[in-house]
Amino acid sequence: MSTLPVVVAVDGSRDSLRALDWAVDTARGRAAPLRVVHVRHYHAWTQPGAPVVTPPDPDTDWVLAAARAHVQGVPGLPATEYAGLDGAVGTVLAEQSRTAQLLVLGSRGRGGFASLLLGSNGLAAARDAECPVVVVPRPDRKVEAAPETEPGPRVVVGLKVDGPDDATLDFAFAEAARRAARLQVVAVYPWPMQTWSTPGDLVPPEIDQDAVESETRTLTEGFLAPYRERYADVRAEPLVVPGDAAGHLVAASKDAELVVVGRHRRRLLAPARMLGSVTNAVLLHAAGPVAVVPPSAGEEE
Repeated sequence: MSTLPVVVAVDGSRDSLRALDWAVDTARGRAAPLRVVHVRHYHAWTQPGAPVVTPPDPDTDWVLAAARAHVQGVPGLPATEYAGLDGAVGTVLAEQSRTAQLLVLGSRGRGGFASLLLGSNGLAAARDAECPVVVVPRPDRKVEAAPETEPGPRVVVGLKVDGPDDATLDFAFAEAARRAARLQVVAVYPWPMQTWSTPGDLVPPEIDQDAVESETRTLTEGFLAPYRERYADVRAEPLVVPGDAAGHLVAASKDAELVVVGRHRRRLLAPARMLGSVTNAVLLHAAGPVAVVPPSAGEEE
C-alpha cells in the first residue's frame, strides 16, 4: 500500500514558502512523498458576461515554478509532485485532505489585525479537512510570557479532561516520538468556579481549589497511562493549571516545535463542523506551528 503524501498549499507568498520548508522536513521525517498544491480560483469567480480569464498552464504556473526553485537542491528532498488546481481554496484543500496524511498551510493574517495568524481560507481548511492540518506561523511572533521550561525540543498538546480525544493525544505522542521531543500536556480546569442561587446573587465557591486541581491531575494521568505504555520513549509532562485553556496553550506555544489541538466534535444540536473556541483562538494567536486534529473516525458523525 502506497504512503499517503504530505500536502502543502502554496500561493507565492513568503508565508507559504515557510510552510513549504516545514512540509519538506516533515515529509522527510515521515518517509512520505510531498504534494505541492497551488489553488487558482479563476473559474469559481467568473461572473456572467465578464471576460473569461484563462488560468495559467500548470507547466508555466509561476507559483509552482517558484516553489520548485525554492526547494531545488534541498538535501534529501522527498519525491515531490506539483499540482495547479482550480476552484474555491477552502473547498479544494478539503478535497486534497482526503488523500493526504497531513495538510500544511502558511499563515495569512489580513486587514488591520496584525496579531491574527490565519485567514478565512485557512480556517475553512482546518475546519473541514479529513486529515490533520498544520498551520505554520510567521517568525518572531510575540505571546505573553510563559513559565520557563527546560531546553530541548518540545511538543504541546491540549487535553480536555471532561472529553479527551484519542486522535489528538495519539497524534501528539506520535509527533513527539518522531521529533525525539518531550510532550507537554496542558490540562486546564476552570477557576474560580461560580454558582448562582437566585438571579443577581453570586455565591462564592465552596469547592477547594486544591481538590479540583488534584482531581484534574488524577484524571489527566489516567488518560495518559495507555499512551505512556504505547510510546515508552516519550516523556509526557502534565501541566495542570487553572483559568483559560486558550491562553495557556498560546503561552506554551513559544519555542514549541508544535502545538496540537483537537477539532470540535459534532453535536446533535450543532451538526455543522466547528473548530471550537479554544482551537480557533490558538490558531489565530499561537507563536509556533499548530496542528488541528479531526476527531477519530465515527466520533464526528
